[in-house]
Amino acid sequence: MQTIWAETALLPTGWASDVAIDIDAKGHIAAVQTDAPERATRIAMLLPAPVNVHSHAFQRAMAGLTERRGPDPTDSFWTWRQLMFRFLDRMTPEHIEAITAFVQMEMLEAGYGSSVEFHYLHHQPGGIPYDNISEMSERIVAASDQSGLGLCLLPVHYQYGGCDGRTLTAGQVRFGNTLEQFQNLHAAASSCIKTGAPDAGIGVAPHSLRAVGREDLKRYALLFPNGPIHMHLAEQQAEVAEVEQAWGARPVDWVLEHMGLDPRWCLIHCTQMTAQETVALVRSGAVAGLCPITESSLGDGIFDGVRWMDNSGAISIGSDSNIRISLNEELRTLDYSQRLRDNSRAALASRDKSTGRRLFDEVVKGGAQASGRKTGRIEVGYWADLFSLDTSSEHLWGRDKDTVLDSWIFAGDDRLVTDVWSAGRHMVANGKHLHRSQIVAAYKRTIDALRDAI
Repeated sequence: MQTIWAETALLPTGWASDVAIDIDAKGHIAAVQTDAPERATRIAMLLPAPVNVHSHAFQRAMAGLTERRGPDPTDSFWTWRQLMFRFLDRMTPEHIEAITAFVQMEMLEAGYGSSVEFHYLHHQPGGIPYDNISEMSERIVAASDQSGLGLCLLPVHYQYGGCDGRTLTAGQVRFGNTLEQFQNLHAAASSCIKTGAPDAGIGVAPHSLRAVGREDLKRYALLFPNGPIHMHLAEQQAEVAEVEQAWGARPVDWVLEHMGLDPRWCLIHCTQMTAQETVALVRSGAVAGLCPITESSLGDGIFDGVRWMDNSGAISIGSDSNIRISLNEELRTLDYSQRLRDNSRAALASRDKSTGRRLFDEVVKGGAQASGRKTGRIEVGYWADLFSLDTSSEHLWGRDKDTVLDSWIFAGDDRLVTDVWSAGRHMVANGKHLHRSQIVAAYKRTIDALRDAI
């Protein structure tokens, strides 16, 4: 049993003072007491740690390498993707494990308590499966064991190169599986998860409408009845046009009619939706998985957050391409995108909550739903996914309660995160991961090995 004592903590009932939290040996919150005498580990402000709901871990090693314009005068997501394909063709299982541990370490230092890995790099270069079909999945689990970050693994089903069923390109063959092959891979990955930390989970991810056949998509929830289901949706204008031309409907309309969406589903990006599609998708109960830094980097577009949230839609936050790992910057970018589009201020505040408080509450709740993880609340029985902020910092000095969240999101940075627990594992202390030096050294060796990939 370990105990954390916080001057201030955000409980499900609101802000509370002098809070003692007991964590049992399995990583669950065993007791929460307010107005408790000071004891054990002393923290200034304690918060539930959100889930990072969308990560492609290996792409962290590409950060900063795709900012030159190529021969195409209209550089876009699609030209970026070609560079990504070239880069990943060099990746070995050892590289994947080192990069994943590094990015998970950064996530913890930013305040995330767990991560959902949208994992599609399954096979050897050329598309030949490894002798162990779940080799790459096992490397993701091993990285999580090293970093201590809670994991929900989503093996990704990727079969086609487009809505017309065309074959995968050379850059995509490491992702590819028929439905039967993918079911075998998913079963092997599920067995692998059971050997990891007790809080590790698994779901499934049909990559997108362009990568999986229509008939398979229609029965996906029946094929995989347990765990969360995530899918990219309505991210790019070209994608919307392709689906509409091939299948006779825009992406959101098609999934609502054919895929039986419910709260198990998390739809990633959704930056190309009409107002009517936004409201209709909210009604399905699915979570929107938003990645504002990546969506900005790739020019995806702007999610209609004001309309979505005003209709009580659930949101969650992710880092996607991992070009930058910063929880508070993801939240800031989301709100600023709404302000720029609508010429407004405090776009995502509500009548009773400031912008920071509303955003934080929603991504904590939505992340728990999207990951299928019992997290997001400082409450008995929940995983002890927690982080603290340094209220003695000049950036937070004189602030309290909701204004601390506002100041952290809009005026602060990751340096204000001091301590982080994932399922009770105290992995970040004084702003640094406990295994930082070893993880960084392995990452640097990997970057040296990949230096000439782009």
